[in-house]
Amino acid sequence: MPPAPSSRSRPTSRAPTAPRPRTPTPTARRTPSPSRNPSRGSPPRRHPPSRPPSPRSVVAHRSRAGTRSCSAAARATEAVRLVRLNVHPLKSAAIRPVEAAHVLARGLADDRSWMLVGPDSRLVSAREVPALMRVVADTPTTDPTVSSALRLRAAGHADLDVSLPEGREMPVHLFSLDLPATPAGPGADAWLRDVLGVDVRLVWCHDPTRRRLQPGFSSPGDHTAFADSFPVTVASLASLRRLHDWMLERAMEGGEEPPEPLPIERFRANLVVDGDEPFAEDHWGEIRVGEVRFRLAKPVGRCVMATLDPATLRTAKEPTRTLARHRLVDGKTLFAAHLVPLTEGRIRVGDEVTAG
Repeated sequence: MPPAPSSRSRPTSRAPTAPRPRTPTPTARRTPSPSRNPSRGSPPRRHPPSRPPSPRSVVAHRSRAGTRSCSAAARATEAVRLVRLNVHPLKSAAIRPVEAAHVLARGLADDRSWMLVGPDSRLVSAREVPALMRVVADTPTTDPTVSSALRLRAAGHADLDVSLPEGREMPVHLFSLDLPATPAGPGADAWLRDVLGVDVRLVWCHDPTRRRLQPGFSSPGDHTAFADSFPVTVASLASLRRLHDWMLERAMEGGEEPPEPLPIERFRANLVVDGDEPFAEDHWGEIRVGEVRFRLAKPVGRCVMATLDPATLRTAKEPTRTLARHRLVDGKTLFAAHLVPLTEGRIRVGDEVTAG
């Protein structure tokens, strides 16, 4: 028996028909995105939000998974390193970059050991008096030529050397905290009033062990001096570059002029690192800088200080506006991370930074 014809064979009893003319398939046109504007060129590449963790989730993550190493991608390309190191002897005054610093349990030696208070004994910072950012305060830690406990400098004024106070302590108020401090004396107060034009007193943190840290993010023995929250802060240049990309995207969407890149100094971090992925610091458990170990406490909620330009003493919308779009958690805009020292020792610019 001959094989049955396949389903593709034409019956031989039917005359062949003329082929139908092929109808051209319409080509789909790409509708330009509303955000593209030919006169401005292509918009910058969009980056997805980094999904910052809530401060509480950082603690939960650490308890569940222990520590987490730096990203494999970063380790495969280059080492993460400490690229800048900053000390702030007088809270809210000019940043003092150093090549090396000694890490103590309370933070970097001499960091935020002094602050200003008003007649009500409450903190006076650059939030209230922006000109404070132009006052230069040095200790032997930040300037080896200084022989006093603190040297104050300001344009148009003679330098003032301040001795270590030995008077009676006084209560001062740092946000919601009541802390003991030692006043520097009338000479320093008069110099600062002349420079800043406001009635202030200079005080010294003589016993940092009496300043405990925020419960839930610290251990019972953790302490610091006059830092806002925790002993040490770390910021990442990779995260700053991502933030600038987001700022460019927002400016293009609104038809605004491209913003200038923000300097990392806006965030007043003690440690500045580079070489990891953007916002990898959100997920660190512990890190080692050189031979000194730190524990991540929580991400930093930014205040108005990040919007204050030290050159002009004016505030701007950025970076708060863009951080609020991409890094808003529990009503706080997050950038950088708080650290608590686990060991003491000396660190220097160029040290390798490892996590885990």
